[in-house]
Amino acid sequence: MSKTIAILTGGGDCPGLNAVIRGVVRSATQKKWRILGIEDGFDGLISNRAVRELDSDSVRGILQRGGTILGTSNHGDPLHYPVEKNGQIQRVDMSGVVIENFNRLGADALIAVGGDGTLKIAQHLYQRGLNVVGIPKTIDNDLKSTDVTFGYNSAVGVVTEALDRLHTTAESHHRVMVVEVMGRDAGWIALESGIAGGADVILLPEIPYSIEHVCHAINERRDRGGRFSIVVVAEGAFPQQGEKVVKVGTGLSRSGVERLGGIGQYVSEQIADCTEMEVRTVVLGHLQRGGSPSPFDRILGSRFGVKAVDLIEQGQFGKMVSLRGRNVVATTIADAVGSLNTVDPQGELAEAAEKLGIMLGR
Repeated sequence: MSKTIAILTGGGDCPGLNAVIRGVVRSATQKKWRILGIEDGFDGLISNRAVRELDSDSVRGILQRGGTILGTSNHGDPLHYPVEKNGQIQRVDMSGVVIENFNRLGADALIAVGGDGTLKIAQHLYQRGLNVVGIPKTIDNDLKSTDVTFGYNSAVGVVTEALDRLHTTAESHHRVMVVEVMGRDAGWIALESGIAGGADVILLPEIPYSIEHVCHAINERRDRGGRFSIVVVAEGAFPQQGEKVVKVGTGLSRSGVERLGGIGQYVSEQIADCTEMEVRTVVLGHLQRGGSPSPFDRILGSRFGVKAVDLIEQGQFGKMVSLRGRNVVATTIADAVGSLNTVDPQGELAEAAEKLGIMLGR
């Protein structure tokens, strides 16, 4: 039976989103289905922004492109949508508007591509009767029920390349380079890129750090002849008996919203005080989100798109595609967003880092 399906990309952008869109379109068009692309995430279903019809021609050449041809938004949460009333910013539930506008499209199902926030919204809409299938996307790799999310592999590659480049300048000037990376409350990017890039210290949200231990490790390395050090800091890292470093947003969409950022500079200042070495801070920021997806993410995104179309054909709504081992399978969205996937401080990966001589701040 012919179907009309819609797809949106929500949350922060990442490499591989276009591979997913292409996978959905190419798979669905072979079934003679109609595909609608909703622009700018859930914002597109709140404000009735442009909805474009997608076909094989419209996705030609996008496999290697970063970002998303549909646009995205990470501040259009319809469950807590910012509305200005009487000079005050209020958060209101706009999910009813989303469902009403979606029904006007005449679509049979929605594919929501996004991370923890996007999929929590998708689960809420599913509970309210919308036919939803989820696709996990985040460079943070913090979603449960999948071994890995697409976008993560590309981000680790970007950070690793940056560390390779920073090694040469750090060594030339005998400096400590502190590199702040993304990840929110999960330290996967910091840990894996730090191992791959030969970091000397890696600080994670899952392991509150002791600055005394960090400084001791750097001083000890210098005493052994290592006149420079590379320190990778996850944006959600924080000291023992301390708090995470955050910035409070302003404006209509971000008013009062806390955003991680600044821990790299904070750690740099502490290291400079206790080592008397020259320290520089590098915040990679959105470089980790941009650029072409790695081959792994192109393939995984394509497979996720195909599997999502299969789930719609089978009527398996409220499900999310998932990589388990070598296979792409289905799990429930509810299971995926129940809690975050974070680094196990006692796990094999953290243990391997420490056995390689990397200080994890403890």
